[in-house]
Amino acid sequence: MALRLLPEWHPQDAVQLTWPRADSDWAPLLSRIEATLESLVTAITRYQAVLIAVPDAATRTRLAGRFGHRGVPDERLHLVVADGDDTWARDHGPLTVTRDGETQLLDFVFTGWGGKFEAARDNRLTRRLAAAGAFAAPLISHDLVLEGGALDTDGAGTLLTTEACLLNDNRNPGLDRDAIEARLAETLGIERVLWLAHGHLAGDDTDSHVDTLARFCDPRTIAYVRCDDPSDPHYPALAAMERELQALRRADGRPYRLVPLPWPRPCYDPEDGHRLPATYANFLIINGAVLVPTYGDAADARALRALADAFPDRDVLPIDCSTVIRQHGSLHCLTMQLPRGTLAGIRPPEGETP
Repeated sequence: MALRLLPEWHPQDAVQLTWPRADSDWAPLLSRIEATLESLVTAITRYQAVLIAVPDAATRTRLAGRFGHRGVPDERLHLVVADGDDTWARDHGPLTVTRDGETQLLDFVFTGWGGKFEAARDNRLTRRLAAAGAFAAPLISHDLVLEGGALDTDGAGTLLTTEACLLNDNRNPGLDRDAIEARLAETLGIERVLWLAHGHLAGDDTDSHVDTLARFCDPRTIAYVRCDDPSDPHYPALAAMERELQALRRADGRPYRLVPLPWPRPCYDPEDGHRLPATYANFLIINGAVLVPTYGDAADARALRALADAFPDRDVLPIDCSTVIRQHGSLHCLTMQLPRGTLAGIRPPEGETP
């Protein structure tokens, strides 16, 4: 049986987003996060479609009008009523595999990062989208607690992840490292797991999701957060993570090409002063482009240059995520890519079989 978890750079039909409810944790910042999401949708639809789960029909109508005024083509805007708790589609959205040539969407259990937050609606959201006819590929549910932000793959059987998240007792108690690796092999076709034992960002609720720390850019390249300030509390753990990455080897035994991403100045919540998890590793790969979170910091330009070097054949676009980090996530956390053949109503490129 040929089973493969698709990498983010695999050709895509769309990017999935979840629009915030007016009474969600975004309520005090609703207009600001909606403005950020509008900018994100406008950027994505230059290249491909978006699927947006909206809380109700009134929001669907409102967004159709707003994006129409922005010039978003109708065929690239898919608005489906599927109510959620929050906006983090990376963690409640589906993962995509190919199994014996068939593209399948996988729905894992989402518990609000180990029960930290209410997540019952988010946990049902993918199944509601499927029931509404949003997907062209079959949806298969699994009982494993697993979030998309906890995983990064090279598309060839290797997975990059963190011990702090996948081995945390608040996710799958009773499953040790060997059992987790066996389940990843069974459900996602993972042949080897690269475990990071170090790395954490203050303000992160996810127990060190790897998409805040280190990411595959291609099967041979990993971009990662590097702290260059010895006085910063993050410095020891991130330096240890850098040494771990330097010691990792590809399946052929060669070292990875490592792309260090700059360290922005500390960002703090203006209400209570706690530190926010600003990271440039939370970028999003789409067809023809890479969208990069920025924070109004001098390091933004250096991050854009580093990722332009890592992705020479793609446009590199900044997205202001200074509001997004107020709820402890960033750009990648808001999104889930839907690979080619997964979104209903998408016409395949000319010459391809539907």
